[in-house]
Amino acid sequence: MRPNVAAGRAGLAVLAVVLAAGLAGCTTTSNAGGPPVTVSSSPAGQFRGATFPVPHPRPSFTLTDQTGRRYDFAARTRGRPTFLFFGYTHCPDVCPTTMADVATALRALPPGLRDQVQVVFVTTDPTRDDPKTLAAWLANFDPDLTTTFVGLTGPQAEIDLAQRAAGVPLAQDGGQTHSAQLLLYGPDDLCRVFYLQGSSPDDIAHDLPLIAAG
Repeated sequence: MRPNVAAGRAGLAVLAVVLAAGLAGCTTTSNAGGPPVTVSSSPAGQFRGATFPVPHPRPSFTLTDQTGRRYDFAARTRGRPTFLFFGYTHCPDVCPTTMADVATALRALPPGLRDQVQVVFVTTDPTRDDPKTLAAWLANFDPDLTTTFVGLTGPQAEIDLAQRAAGVPLAQDGGQTHSAQLLLYGPDDLCRVFYLQGSSPDDIAHDLPLIAAG
């Protein structure tokens, strides 16, 4: 797979800029048509993930889940710590690694906290990723967890709307070049923290109690 954070293959656009700035603060413009997105590290070092100085609200979009039912993301996840990631099941590296890292992080949490967390994977390759395919792929990551990972698909127009609502760039190359941001929304329905390639399950497990506590 050829992931990026802003768009295209320009050295993982936002990721390259963020790393160049040491996560100290930089500005990039998503090709999703939204306003510039400012990215910075947590000033006090509270979180291990990268943070948005201005939190992003939980997006509103509706797609079809792995059971074939319509899934209203905002309504179904409201008030819960929620991971949101855009990718595709045929991805050979970043997508399965990200889902495995989330699952590993959840296993490290106390059951009371772990059971609050929702994980939502939205395909960027709806041509191949039908509900049955998503269900089989996600079952590789959550079989021992009480929280079932949710996989979403739908017409390309609906996938594009979901990406725009979440503020990530539209996937390209048939969905193979897509955002590498793992977004984490808190119970207050805001996203302050996100994770890029190189983040570890320990980083995620460290931040989840902080996010869950508001």
